Amino acid sequence: MSDKTEFLKHLYERFNARDMESVLAVLHEDVIWANGLEGGHVYGREGVRDYWTRQWKMIDPHVDPVEFTEGAGGEHIVEVHQVVRDLQGNLLADTMVGHIFRIKAGLVKRFDIRTP
Repeated sequence: MSDKTEFLKHLYERFNARDMESVLAVLHEDVIWANGLEGGHVYGREGVRDYWTRQWKMIDPHVDPVEFTEGAGGEHIVEVHQVVRDLQGNLLADTMVGHIFRIKAGLVKRFDIRTP
């Protein structure tokens, strides 16, 4: 298993644990991060912090990586089983999505979401 795969597995583990500081620490200062809730992107670590803070006040997402591949351009593609619940535990979504990471100098530089 590659170092990048282990890096991304740890990122998902920390996200699911709501350990925001550990995840933010592995994001590039000027990261571009997909806003899966409202569309578009958020920018920088503080933009991601604000986005997740808003998101976690409305929904409870859980993402489990199931497959890791590398794209032709060096991007890292993760097929993810995503389960989203409201704050009362009611199921809102249970789907597979693709996450695309661009990693530079050991930090996530860009994150995009590909839906089927």
